[in-house]
Amino acid sequence: MEKINKFVIAVYVDNKFGVLTRVTSMFTRRGFNIDALTVGETESPEYSRITICLSGDGYAREQLINQLRKLYNVKKVDVLDDDSIKRELMLLKVAYTSQNRADILAATEVYRAKVIDYTTDEMCIEVTGDPTKIDAFIKLMIPFGILEMCRTGIVALERGSKTLFND
Repeated sequence: MEKINKFVIAVYVDNKFGVLTRVTSMFTRRGFNIDALTVGETESPEYSRITICLSGDGYAREQLINQLRKLYNVKKVDVLDDDSIKRELMLLKVAYTSQNRADILAATEVYRAKVIDYTTDEMCIEVTGDPTKIDAFIKLMIPFGILEMCRTGIVALERGSKTLFND
């Protein structure tokens, strides 16, 4: 039995109404679960880039890529290497007391996070970085009392001169 792995796919599509719906409905029809999805306009306004993080074996990954390539508005599909640059943004609201405030602020410094809102009993912290860094920060904050949390999902680029359209 093949090992289940996480993988990241970058998909360049026409920047048109309904394209994201067509792409995501293909996942639903095929029974794939999306772990994270981000989408935005590229350096060229006629295209959007969809970055999708999924879990599956090699067969599922290849099947998914083949199905994506068949969609009309999809221009390019690429599985990003493990050494690609991956970043995520998280906003986290945590409760604090006078006894644990210094601990939370110290953790914020260690993780190079920023306090972006502060009241008498809670603070909102912005963390950016590799998804494993975000996960570690969450684990550290759980004992303090996470009130609310929002993550963007992964954005990723290949290292070096490789781009989706010049390989």
